[in-house]
Amino acid sequence: MIAKLFIDHPRAIGETYGQHARTAFSFGWRMAVGGVACMVHAVVPGLFVKTASRTVVQLDAEMRGRVPTPAEEEFAYVI
Repeated sequence: MIAKLFIDHPRAIGETYGQHARTAFSFGWRMAVGGVACMVHAVVPGLFVKTASRTVVQLDAEMRGRVPTPAEEEFAYVI
């Protein structure tokens, strides 16, 4: 169960838990900031005119261009 929750997915894409956590947190943070900018834009249309769309485009390009790094043998054992 622990492996399914924490190790299997990162390993399947060639990352360690730490590498995956860092990347996922980075994406999530930028999505949250872009989302807040979008909500402010909804109330005041003159603010953050391109912020949300630029954020989406940047994240999409980064996600499509990602090449998983080989996972270190950090989790190559079973407990």
